[in-house]
Amino acid sequence: MFPAIGVIVVLVMVFGGFLITGGALGPVLHAIPHEMLIIGGAALGAVIAGNSLKELKALCGGVVKIFKGPQYRKQDFLEAIFLVSRLMKMLRTDGPVAVEPHIEDPRSSPIFAEYPRLLKDDTLVHLIADTLRLVVVSSGTLDPHAVEEVMDNNLKTHHHDTIRPADTLQSLADALPALGIVAAVLGVVKTMGSIDQPPAILGGMIGSALVGTFLGVLLAYGIVGPFANRARQVIEADSAIYHVVKQIIVASLHGHPLPLVIEAARSSISHSNQPAFADVFDGMRGR
Repeated sequence: MFPAIGVIVVLVMVFGGFLITGGALGPVLHAIPHEMLIIGGAALGAVIAGNSLKELKALCGGVVKIFKGPQYRKQDFLEAIFLVSRLMKMLRTDGPVAVEPHIEDPRSSPIFAEYPRLLKDDTLVHLIADTLRLVVVSSGTLDPHAVEEVMDNNLKTHHHDTIRPADTLQSLADALPALGIVAAVLGVVKTMGSIDQPPAILGGMIGSALVGTFLGVLLAYGIVGPFANRARQVIEADSAIYHVVKQIIVASLHGHPLPLVIEAARSSISHSNQPAFADVFDGMRGR
């Protein structure tokens, strides 16, 4: 909702301010379709030329995220703590044999089934299952620092892949002013070809050409640039849940007491989604 509201505010303030200062919207609105055809077409072609089909699909998904916002809320972070803590407690008290069925086929695990929203996230499920599979295969002899390094590499790779839509949007925002100049130059070329026309007609043609520069700058800094920043915020907000998983697993492997394990997980969550310490303990006690 807020991205849409922001776009409306930008357009109203820009064009409203232009009207208030005595500007005439007619010539601008008349030129916008032609200039947008050049700028928008060039931008679309550049995005297609610079990305694979997979990245284009990811870009579409990133645009959807801009308007939907972060996927995970406070309750999801709370459930992530419960899920991983239960698995680590089972590993510690019942041994690897008890945990193995849950991590070999998480989709049929009764423990994972209690958290359906988390189970939909393949990255989250694989991060938990693959890491615990390493611990089970090694019979618990792995160095916790080595496990942490493996998880950090997984998270780094995942972040590199998921942040691409934001990078693509930012690259597009950086290119739009130049594409606006391209449209403006073509307008000037067209004007120079009609140099024998009366000044009133030439003035209108030059004004139409300048609309190209205006649109390129407006789209770059008023819409696409902020969209890129919003996409980055949403992607990073959703990735925080993976760091919660990492903190619980690593802290548990170090043999830290449960309160410290919980605090390690909570400390990696932003304040807006951070559950209270008491909420975590009450939930783990079944209250």
